[in-house]
Amino acid sequence: MKTNLNILLIEDDMIEVMKLNRAISSLQLTHKITEANNGEEALKVLELKDRLPDIILLDLNMPKINGIEFLSILKNDERMKYIPTIILTTSSNQKDLLECYKIGIAGYILKPLKYEDYITKIEKLLDYWSINELIKA
Repeated sequence: MKTNLNILLIEDDMIEVMKLNRAISSLQLTHKITEANNGEEALKVLELKDRLPDIILLDLNMPKINGIEFLSILKNDERMKYIPTIILTTSSNQKDLLECYKIGIAGYILKPLKYEDYITKIEKLLDYWSINELIKA
């Protein structure tokens, strides 16, 4: 049975935020999205929340605390290190990919240029995580 996910989206590009929200809406999904514009803001959101997100969708290229820096902080925190974190980025840099997996991501997804391809990737991603057994903190 699929469950509704509590998703933390960490993305500094408002067009990308709108695109994800539009994709979820067009797919008629009822997942709850919490948005943070960068890693620094995301850490504040995580500190304030009683309940941690089920998954995190993380962009890499952001101001203040970038995606890799955020990931390192997250994975060194006993309370938050088990949250599945999926990189959602335009970076096809092999160094970024290897570094993210080394730190402990659950997936690395390249944002496609075509909106239809983006919808397909988001649908598959959220379908997969909505049937997983997730740790509830």
